[in-house]
Amino acid sequence: MSLRQMEYFLAVVDADSFTRAAEALHVTQPALSHQLKSLERQMGGELVERLPRGVRLTPMGRAFLPHAELAVRSAVRAERAARAAAGAEGGELHIAAVHSIAAGLLPSVFARWRRQRPGVGLVLREYSRGEDLVEAMERGVADLAVGHDPGPAATRTGGGMTLTPIGAEEIVMVLPPGDPLAAERVVPLAAFAERAWVRCAMEPVVDGRPFIDLACEKVGFTPRTAVRTEHTSTAVRMAAAGVGVVAVPSYAAPPECATVRLDPPWRRGLFVIAREPLGGAGAAFAELLAAHPYEPPGDAADGPAGDPADGDTATARR
Repeated sequence: MSLRQMEYFLAVVDADSFTRAAEALHVTQPALSHQLKSLERQMGGELVERLPRGVRLTPMGRAFLPHAELAVRSAVRAERAARAAAGAEGGELHIAAVHSIAAGLLPSVFARWRRQRPGVGLVLREYSRGEDLVEAMERGVADLAVGHDPGPAATRTGGGMTLTPIGAEEIVMVLPPGDPLAAERVVPLAAFAERAWVRCAMEPVVDGRPFIDLACEKVGFTPRTAVRTEHTSTAVRMAAAGVGVVAVPSYAAPPECATVRLDPPWRRGLFVIAREPLGGAGAAFAELLAAHPYEPPGDAADGPAGDPADGDTATARR
């Protein structure tokens, strides 16, 4: 089978129509049908069922689809990487991240990249949840991702991702205006036992539970949730408006918001995540991140990352 045949198959599936797929590919419909039938002969069965209106994947087609997507995307990435490695105009590096990292951590890194490699473009793909990001990386939608440890299922040898550590982030508390704790530099978690909390769907998870619940239970209370949001930026705005306190990475807290650190501190490792060893522009981007890692505020004596459920720093998985 050829890469072109897989591209034609994906075009038919995406367009849900032979006619629209042929138009998108700028080929005649008979030529498209011929290529797909040839692919099906090689596969030993039909991949799509031709309906009066549209198409439907057969069981064989559903099994073939993710592998065809990965093969086509890998070929596209290979061409991009070659052009990017040579600094050629039109070369692109595709990067994935969850919203909080994309908005809070990557802008300054992207700015340095543009100064160093103006001929290589950047494409940022943002995701609401860490699970969505890992799933997207498994499908090959980006050259690399910047995020947290996706867990052992995604990092086993031969099973998927390679991880390159680039630093750590610290979780801080964003407080409502006029909060008396704002004058403190470091505050124990128990000080928030009677406060209303703004919770975010993007919170890290430890062993299937939000790490905030585990950490608060360890010091003797259950957080009282006032509002649940989808995104970190919304949660921070809610806290700034006086709705309640919120725990977020320090880079996600706007300068105008009052923040305090926790004692003991909560930290999470940050990694470059990729399906395969990086080369070319991908390796250069990882080196840039490693050369300018995000370091959380505070003293180096705070110690290495640990498990928030033990009252230490956060290595929570999302």
